[in-house]
Amino acid sequence: MGIGKKVRLERIINRETGKTVIVPMDHGVSSGPIEGLINIKETVEKVAEGGANAIILHKGIVEQGHRGKGKDVGLIVHMSASTDLSLKKNDKVLVCTVEEAIKLGADGVSIHVNIGAEDEKQMLKDFGEVSKACLEWQMPLVAMLYYRGPEVKNPFDPDAIAHIARLGAELGADIVKVPYTGNPETFKKVVEGCPVPVVIAGGPKVNSDEELLKMVYDAVVVAGGAGLSIGRNVFQHRDVAKITKALSEIVHNKISVEEALKLLK
Repeated sequence: MGIGKKVRLERIINRETGKTVIVPMDHGVSSGPIEGLINIKETVEKVAEGGANAIILHKGIVEQGHRGKGKDVGLIVHMSASTDLSLKKNDKVLVCTVEEAIKLGADGVSIHVNIGAEDEKQMLKDFGEVSKACLEWQMPLVAMLYYRGPEVKNPFDPDAIAHIARLGAELGADIVKVPYTGNPETFKKVVEGCPVPVVIAGGPKVNSDEELLKMVYDAVVVAGGAGLSIGRNVFQHRDVAKITKALSEIVHNKISVEEALKLLK
C-alpha cells in the first residue's frame, strides 16, 4: 500500500483503534427519498456529531451533504447502483469513476457486488476494473459484498460469507463489508479468513436498540471485526446523533451493551 492510500484510510479508519464507524446514505438511488435522507445535510451533521468516521454518498448528492461546519467526517463516494423498481435489482452497474470521486474530494470509494446474482460475472469484472483504478490513484476501496441471487437460500450462510469476504480481499478491497452471520463464533472465522478489515452491514430495520447494539458488540468486540457500515438503523433512528455515539463507543472503546443503552437515554 502506498502513502496515498494510507493517508486517505486514516480519514476513514481511526488510526488509534484500527476500527471504523461508517454510515452509508446511498439508499436514495435504490429506494428514493426515504425517511432520514430528505434533508441529507442535517443527517450528515448528526452522524458527524455522534462520532462517525465516514459517510457514503452518491456523487450527485455530495454537494448537498457537505456540512461546511461542525466535526469533520470522511467521505466515501459510492460507485454502484440499481433500483428497487427493477426486476433484477440484485444486478449492480457502475455509475461513477474513481477520477470523479477524486474531483469531489473523496477519501475513498465503494462498490456493491452481489455474489450469486444473475449478473455476478459483470459485477466481478467491474470490481477488478475499479480495484485497478484505485491502485493507480491510491484511493481506498470499500467492497460491499452480499450473497444474493435466485438460487440463494440463506444470505447469511457463514461459509458463504467467509468466502465472499475473502473474495473481496483477493480482488483488492481495502475494507470489506459483509452481512453479520448471526453469532460471534461464525463471524470470527469470517474475520480470520480475510486479511483486510471486515465491517458488518446493518441489514433490515431492527426491532430494538439493544438488538442493534448487541449485534455490533458481538461482531466487533467479541469476534474481532473492524467496525460497521450501517445505514437505515442509524439514519432512520429517532436520535441519529445518540445512536451513532453509542455505536462509536462500542466500536472504539469496547463499552458494554448496557453502557451503550444508557447513552441513548
